[in-house]
This record gives sequence, structure tokens and C-alpha cells, in this order.
Amino acid sequence: MSTETVAEPFVHPALFYRDDKEYLAGTLPFVLDGLRAAEPVAVAVPGGNLRLLRTALGPSAERVGFLDMTEAGRNPGRIIPGVLRAFADRHPSGRVRIIGEPIWAGRTEAEYGPCVQHEALINLAFRGRAVTILCPYDTARLDAGVLADARVTHPVITENGRELPSDVYAPKDAIAAYNEPLDVPAGAASFPFARDCVPAARVFAVSEAERLGLTGRRLDDLALAVAELATNSVRHGGGSGTVRIWAQDGQVLCQVEDSGRLSDPLAGRRPALPGQIGGRGLLLVHQVSDLVRVHTGPDGTAIRFHFGR
Repeated sequence: MSTETVAEPFVHPALFYRDDKEYLAGTLPFVLDGLRAAEPVAVAVPGGNLRLLRTALGPSAERVGFLDMTEAGRNPGRIIPGVLRAFADRHPSGRVRIIGEPIWAGRTEAEYGPCVQHEALINLAFRGRAVTILCPYDTARLDAGVLADARVTHPVITENGRELPSDVYAPKDAIAAYNEPLDVPAGAASFPFARDCVPAARVFAVSEAERLGLTGRRLDDLALAVAELATNSVRHGGGSGTVRIWAQDGQVLCQVEDSGRLSDPLAGRRPALPGQIGGRGLLLVHQVSDLVRVHTGPDGTAIRFHFGR
């Protein structure tokens, strides 16, 4: 067994289920036990499972917070600050229960790595807190590699009514395994910038994104993301960097690279503190983007963000 453990009182089991019956057998008692104990309960799962559980709860559903994870968690980087911490922080006393299902059949290949890192980072984000987060996995529709990763990111696996410790639990290994280099296509437009060129980098990115079909609020969001990351590059990433932008699969992709190394695995995933002035750049990028991918290492950091057209 791995030497990594989860400090109590945080609890983070994965639920392996094959069908609706097993889904309800694993989730319904979890919710009802919480309600009986007067614990705040939230459910953030894909729409079909959301409707299934809401219907099974009947009148008790009125006492549960519900979110469709396909919307609230489309970008996995938003889930910890915008879903899990947002709910848990509203209830600072006593235990909080959350069902979170961030990985479902239909997730894209680009989304999957950030999803695994998200599941691993939950263990760091909630260490020592009185929170239980149950994460369902559909064993009939997800492949064996996904289930293997779930065993690495969760200390306990519940399957067929049995709860067993994972003998491969190692969340830091999962974070490292999906810290993958981000290849850029040869046709991507590029703009190197230094300390006095951040506004020019933003203008370049907006012009290219508009040419590639981005409009309206999406264009404003991309401008914000580029400005925040380019500013971080000149302040913390060696004083300079490069913006790259291109279109792919109906989306506009933008990437900011610099020579710095991102040492905090939870960067961008902590809610801003009241009155906080700095340190919100990557958090804002997660909030406005459809997907954020990060690769960091000794040679530098690349942060890629996706915008649907």
C-alpha cells in the first residue's frame, strides 16, 4: 500500500457503479444519512444522474443543493473553487457531504488529464477538513484506464456494496503523470512579449481570436485571460513570455508560455479571499475558459486555455 494517506477528517471515496440501481444504492443512502444528521448536502453530477437522484429523493430533494456537472464543471479547473469549496465554505461548522462526478463518458481526450489531476488535487484542497466527497464512476461506460486512475486518486473504493482501501492510492503520482507537454501546431500565430509589451500581447491575441471567429463576450474573456497570464509571466515567470493562438476542433486555443515554474499544484484552484488584491490571475482564467491545461517543469510553464466559438 502507498505510504500516502488522507488526513482525517477528510473522506474521499470513489463509487464504482454499473447501472441506475447500483448508482442509487451507493448515492441515495449517502444523501439521506447526511440529511438525517443535519449535515449540508450537495450533488454535482451529470444531468441524467442528477434527475435520477432528485426523483429518488422525493420531497427530501428540497433540502439538497443540485448542480449539473456538465455545466458547472465542464472546465475541471473550476470544480474545486466554484463547486466544492463554494459549498463547503458556506458551511464552516460540522461535516459537509458532497457527491461530485467530474468524469463521465463523453469527456474529450483534452479534458481527461485535467479531470484526473482535479480528482488528485481534491485530497490536497480538503486535507484536514470535515468534508466527505463521494465520486461516482460508471464502470459500464468508462474504460479500464479511467478506473485505474480512480484507484490512484481515491484512498477508498466502494463497489458491489463493499468498501475497500485502494492499494495504489498516490495522488501526487497522478498529478505528475498528467503534467504532460502541450504540443503547438506549426501554424499557430505567436507573439513574444517582455515587461513593457503586455498590452501589445493582449491586442495581438484579440486580433487573432477575432480573425478565427471569436466574438462578443468570449473575445472579452480571452483578452482578460491573456492579460492576466502575461502579467504573471513578467512578474513571476522570468520577465518575458510568448503568446500562441490557433483554431482547433471548433475552438480557439490560446497558450501563454514563460521560463518560470509553477510550484503550487493548487494555483488557480483556491477561491479568492475577501479583499484579496493579487494572486487571482489563474483563478480568473479558469473561471472564463472552457478548459485550462497546464504543463510546468524545469524549462518553464505553458498554460493553455480553450474558448468555444
